[in-house]
Amino acid sequence: MELGTGPLDKLRTELSAPVSYALPLGDAQLPLGPLIGTVLRLEFTGTITCCHCGRRSKSSFGQGYCYPCFKRLAQCDGCIVKPETCHFHLGTCREPEWAEGACMVPHIVYLANSSGLKVGITRATQIPTRWIDQGATQALPVLRVATRRVSGLAEVLFGQSVADKTNWRLMLSGTATEIDLHAEAAKLLETHRAALEDLRLQFGHSSVEALPEAGITCIDYPVQAYPSKPQSLNLDKTPLIEGRLTGIKGQYLIFGNQVLNVRNFTSYHVRVSAVG
Repeated sequence: MELGTGPLDKLRTELSAPVSYALPLGDAQLPLGPLIGTVLRLEFTGTITCCHCGRRSKSSFGQGYCYPCFKRLAQCDGCIVKPETCHFHLGTCREPEWAEGACMVPHIVYLANSSGLKVGITRATQIPTRWIDQGATQALPVLRVATRRVSGLAEVLFGQSVADKTNWRLMLSGTATEIDLHAEAAKLLETHRAALEDLRLQFGHSSVEALPEAGITCIDYPVQAYPSKPQSLNLDKTPLIEGRLTGIKGQYLIFGNQVLNVRNFTSYHVRVSAVG
């Protein structure tokens, strides 16, 4: 039975117990919770359309863009991956109006427990979505900062003490061991107190605000069974995927030991069917 067809986009999420997931297929959204335990077939039709301009493309760049948009848009600039290199203040941003709403706004520097302790950043409006996308089982806001650039500089500081990346294989292998995130945050703030004060002197006292009263968010995922040895699926190499959906975590659909990172295939047109 066909369930939907259209271009993929990142999984839509809602914090609940467990997380509620939906798979975007163009203008439609396919609820995934009721499908866990069902054998699904995902077929890549061979069509890729840019998530920004809609034109057909032979390849996808930067998670869903055609090459001209990838080269032109500020949201595809290298400073999105490395926010400490933001150059808005130099007047060289590709799209200053876009940056005003995306980068020159409050950001949160946080600690999360996904494959272990890590530091990360996100716009204040993207909590808890960012944590769910990373497959975190615990998360704690540590700092509220004025801009994306300041968040990147703070992340680099904390990255001297803790990891700044998620090990996706470990994240998908099970629920991470619980961590006392408040204690870890206190250690980071003390270790880097002088450097954080330097950021305040450079960008203004209110540009870096500690959040000692913040609470820990615990996140549960709809997973029947975790993979023992996760193997990544690739729609370019395997355009037809068929298997029992045994869970969802982060942006990954889990089919036994095989997993598909949906976000990596944004703009790929697929046909989704339930087999049984």
